[in-house]
Amino acid sequence: MDYLTRPKWHYRPEKGWMSDPNGLVWFDGWYHVFYQHAPDHELPWKQPMHWGHARTKNFIDWEELPVALTPGDPYDGGGCWSGTAIVRDGKLYLFYAAITAVSTIAVAVSEDGVHFQKYAGNPVIETYPQDGGPDFRDPAVCRIGDSYFCVVASGNPERKTGVLLLYRSSDLLHWTYEGVLCEAENCKYAECPSFMQAEDGLCLLTTSFCPLDGMGKPYFQVLYGEFRNGKFDVKHAGRPDRGPDQYAGQVFRDPFGRNLLITWIPGWEYQGYAEKDIGCMSVPREMKLTGGKITAYPVEEVRHLLKSEDPALRRTETGFTVERRNRPPLVYEGGIRDLRILRDGYLMEIFVNGGEETFSVLL
Repeated sequence: MDYLTRPKWHYRPEKGWMSDPNGLVWFDGWYHVFYQHAPDHELPWKQPMHWGHARTKNFIDWEELPVALTPGDPYDGGGCWSGTAIVRDGKLYLFYAAITAVSTIAVAVSEDGVHFQKYAGNPVIETYPQDGGPDFRDPAVCRIGDSYFCVVASGNPERKTGVLLLYRSSDLLHWTYEGVLCEAENCKYAECPSFMQAEDGLCLLTTSFCPLDGMGKPYFQVLYGEFRNGKFDVKHAGRPDRGPDQYAGQVFRDPFGRNLLITWIPGWEYQGYAEKDIGCMSVPREMKLTGGKITAYPVEEVRHLLKSEDPALRRTETGFTVERRNRPPLVYEGGIRDLRILRDGYLMEIFVNGGEETFSVLL
């Protein structure tokens, strides 16, 4: 397997480390994707996190843009970490975790979607509330009704829970703490949330949870539910991607009413195989709630790339097996009515039964 060959359809920058998708948004006729980025190093932790930036009109052809956020101000010298984007009055706002010795929430604004100016009043949220803890980051901002809401991921060390903390604003710059939106037991913390109004009167909430030591690996979860009086009542829950090589997904709603998920396909366990790390972005998947089931299936723009078979996937009597280099194979057991595969060099995205189950796999 040639890990130095660039994927054709999965975005990654020309150089430098990339990870979590940030600020997925439609603005000024383009789909914009921001991401965690170390522009001068191929491995993480060699420099404070920046926000890389790319845009596309069709999810096939990507234009890499200048770095959107660079750390260095007194409140973000330790990095511009994950967050989201929102459009208001023709301007694009980026919300991010600003890290120094503490974690705060900051914002930057752009009129052209390319050049960003950090807000002079940063940070807009200065510290975590009693319900949270020092792991306080990854703001997810949306508008529901007449209010703006910001969900900040954190953890409560005393209760040993991952928590999503809710803030409210009328102008995106001044925020009031509302309480705990959602909580998960036996977690160090939550991270990388998305929150938005979805269809059928429900809201869509996604997040990644990091379990306590010895209680499993971090995982990404999707929740549909009712949002009332600052609380989120879960009605449907799912894990749309059970592949071994994905994390930190983010969802946004496009102008055509689609709930689109892009997730990070990481290369943590492949460091040392090649000079460059092999992480990239997944193809966008349209999230739907059908008959109580949450599905994730490639958007229409990339469906012509799907195949029904691939040399790396072997069908079995009970499902399929995918062999991986120097690691255990991916084994799926279950009924298969339909199987679609998107193969791009050293990676595969596998969609079972119309996206009822999805697997992101590095080969």
